[in-house]
Amino acid sequence: MTGMRRSGHRRVTVVKAIVVALAAWGFSTRVHASIVSDTVDGRTLYTTGCSSCHGVDGRGVTTADGRIRGVDITHAGEALTYFQLSTGRMPLNRSDAPTVRKPPVYDAAQIAALVEYVAGFGDGPRMPTVDLASADLASGGEIYRANCQACHSAAGAGGALSYGESAPALDDSAPLQVATAVRSGPGRMPVFGPDVMDQHALDDVTRYVQYLREPEDPGGAPLGRVGPVPEGFVALTLGIGVLLAAVFWIGTRSRIERRRQGAVHDGP
Repeated sequence: MTGMRRSGHRRVTVVKAIVVALAAWGFSTRVHASIVSDTVDGRTLYTTGCSSCHGVDGRGVTTADGRIRGVDITHAGEALTYFQLSTGRMPLNRSDAPTVRKPPVYDAAQIAALVEYVAGFGDGPRMPTVDLASADLASGGEIYRANCQACHSAAGAGGALSYGESAPALDDSAPLQVATAVRSGPGRMPVFGPDVMDQHALDDVTRYVQYLREPEDPGGAPLGRVGPVPEGFVALTLGIGVLLAAVFWIGTRSRIERRRQGAVHDGP
């Protein structure tokens, strides 16, 4: 009986030791995770992922041969930084690679940390706010056609610019990405500050861009929504093709009918 008690006591002791060890391991893991999350801040992310091109102070990097590796971002501000990171245009794999939209490298928390850090380099556009619930769709359409359509096309499908550049399509643009682009003017896009486009106009045009992602098509098939000129070209080509086919068919039928009539007249 005593041996059984001692054996049971040893088993309890072993179980307690395992529990304590697991608890200690879990605690150390949580501590390690918290330490990592605390140390991976905006400055660390910037130093490891951005400073090689933009410099540690955001003023850009010029190589020994005079080539500019990264532009000055001291006045990028929160808006432009958020736009470039959230659309995956930054960071680049190579400094000479084109800045095209792709899945973002950083998650939301990392983007927020980088936005805050880069904004500290200098004076730049702040993060805008967007209220789509109270926005006017019709007014947004007027603003878009007056300021955006020339480059992004009437359907938001993008378009060609000079010097081999092009305006991107807007079908993947989230509301905050549209608003930050308006306020910061990425690439060759002009900056529309609050003195040019107030908050109401910003809300309206942002809502209209969201509408362009899935617009109504009361006129029929959208044909890719690439704009009236290509759609008219397709309609004209198909229309002429159908007319030519009808003319050819009518002409063929006419020749057959004349042959029949000739055979009747030449008969016995």
